[in-house]
Amino acid sequence: MTSTTRTTDGRDVHARAILGPELYSRLPQTKLLLVGAGGIGCELLKNIVLTGFGHITLLDLDTIDLSNLNRQFLFKKKDVKQSKALIAARTASAFNPNVHITPIHGNIKEPQFDVTWFAGFDIVLNALDNLDARRHVNKMCMAANVPLVESGTAGYLGQVQPILKDRTECFDCVPKPTPKTFPVCTIRSTPSQPIHCIVWAKSYLMPQLFGEDEDSMGELDEAEKQGENAQEIATLRKEASAFKTVRTALRDAGAQGQASAARTVFEKVFHSDIVNLLSMGDMWRSRAPPTPLDFDAIRDGTFTITRDAQPNGAPAANGSSADPPDEAAKANGSAGAEKMLNGSANGESSSSAGLKDQRALSLQDNLELFVSSTERLAARLCAGEDTISFDKDDDDTLDFVTAASNLRSIAYGIPGKSRWEVKEMAGNIIPAIATTNAIIAGLIVLQAFHLLRKSYSALRNVHVQFKPSMPLSSINMSTPSPACGVCKDTYTTVRVDPARVTLGDVVCGVLGGGPGSAEGGIGRREVSVYEDKRVLADPDWDENCEKTLESLGVTRGKFLTIVDEEEEYGTIQVAIAAPASWLPDTLPVPLKKKRAAPPPSTPPPSSLKRPAPDDDVLEVGSSSKRPRANDAAIQFSPNKKRRLDEDGLILLEKQDESLEDDVIVLD
Repeated sequence: MTSTTRTTDGRDVHARAILGPELYSRLPQTKLLLVGAGGIGCELLKNIVLTGFGHITLLDLDTIDLSNLNRQFLFKKKDVKQSKALIAARTASAFNPNVHITPIHGNIKEPQFDVTWFAGFDIVLNALDNLDARRHVNKMCMAANVPLVESGTAGYLGQVQPILKDRTECFDCVPKPTPKTFPVCTIRSTPSQPIHCIVWAKSYLMPQLFGEDEDSMGELDEAEKQGENAQEIATLRKEASAFKTVRTALRDAGAQGQASAARTVFEKVFHSDIVNLLSMGDMWRSRAPPTPLDFDAIRDGTFTITRDAQPNGAPAANGSSADPPDEAAKANGSAGAEKMLNGSANGESSSSAGLKDQRALSLQDNLELFVSSTERLAARLCAGEDTISFDKDDDDTLDFVTAASNLRSIAYGIPGKSRWEVKEMAGNIIPAIATTNAIIAGLIVLQAFHLLRKSYSALRNVHVQFKPSMPLSSINMSTPSPACGVCKDTYTTVRVDPARVTLGDVVCGVLGGGPGSAEGGIGRREVSVYEDKRVLADPDWDENCEKTLESLGVTRGKFLTIVDEEEEYGTIQVAIAAPASWLPDTLPVPLKKKRAAPPPSTPPPSSLKRPAPDDDVLEVGSSSKRPRANDAAIQFSPNKKRRLDEDGLILLEKQDESLEDDVIVLD
């Protein structure tokens, strides 16, 4: 007789035998957060479901793309465009009916996923391919004191890193390589490789048209400081200013005006801007100049680019040349010189077999793709999207970057790329290998078991290598780096209403030392306060201390960084969480810094100026200004800041002067 109980026992028998009764009995009550449902995430979700983890929260922002199906086995073709988290949870639930999976389609950096939310889990498993999101999860786990298993793959290579606060290195202890950058003038004026055009379309043109309305002059100022061509930078400044009109046209265009807006963008970027660059004759003495593109001529199939305008030896965009075909082929070192550098003749696409995304695009193809993608993105802006940024899995943005980069390549005589190649280069994609993902997913679960058992000596940093003789290597865990700006900080959580609590309230309460403050704290100090890279207050500037957190853009899920300006104590990271009690139960006491003994100093010369007696400061009546909440904790040196009349205080030169204000300070 077959029963549900016997079926369940049969499903779990191997896991119980391997894990042992003690650990296995804990898994049904373990609350696990899995961030990411992509290549690693699908394999990992299958593993933890079959192992018997009882409460799984699965979070992913992405939707399913057709290209995911070759390795992300929880998805099928009918699931394309749907949420990865929702479909993965639905599919994996069938593997083990005793497991409860909560799918969340969202961004892990959204405010509701704050420190208190992270603290509700027993362990966090990362399966992300985004460096910024991985750093965010790492910091949240440090603040919530929740163990984390970090992972990543790149082709045949992979890594698993267990992270435990105060015991192991965190994700940020080892600096990550910075992405390769290119000089501004190379990207904006003188590209010579396909990657230059792709970076221009992705990182310059798209943000200018569809991103935040940022002042791009700062980048040009920095380029000028680096000694780049001053005349070229002046032309680029005019070009940047002209984008404001184009941005307005894209956002105000209705359904009928979107096509004209797309043409306006084309004529500005691929004709007017290139004409302006050609006016700088000195720039083109040692390099072939670009060719302005003609919108109508391309659509009519009459547009031509002569061989003289091909700086990299690429053939003409329309397959024609001023030289006979045979000589043109010889000059370009290739029998394919009569083919268009971007695929085929003006009016025809490549007929070679292959996937749609891998076919070469003609000049007309790129023009039509540029117009259609610009119209789609403009419609999204008109429908309410504030900004649109490049995403390799967003067809609209990928089409735009593909078309724009190829049109620029044609203008500069650079070979173009297929949509697939642009996606690979713009998304910094290394082709994923399903087997590597599966191996890494298994190693993640093994390290998670060590963390749950508290077998910290068994933790290993494991690498999958492209070495047949040693495909796996394991390294003993290193201790936290003393120089790390994440895990060596002291973390505390305050639960506040950002709309009501001021910056001074929080800082004063966390530092302590005031009347009625909680135990701990470091008391009255000179401090600076940051949110990410923004300075919110320092000893010379404290105007923000009376402003609410919400008005300063400090909301739930963000951190305030408090730095001791006297460098006696370490940094405090204050995690802002949902309201409950606005002070932590015990105030944080960061470790004291080790300081070298100061050299003996000579006594300062005695001052000839008579010190002001105490009775020179008079208080008449009461100030109309409300008491400062942060005066008890944040000390500001009188030598660093001079009070001005807009602060409510007046400096008088003579004692017989009088004012109508309630507060008088005599010098």
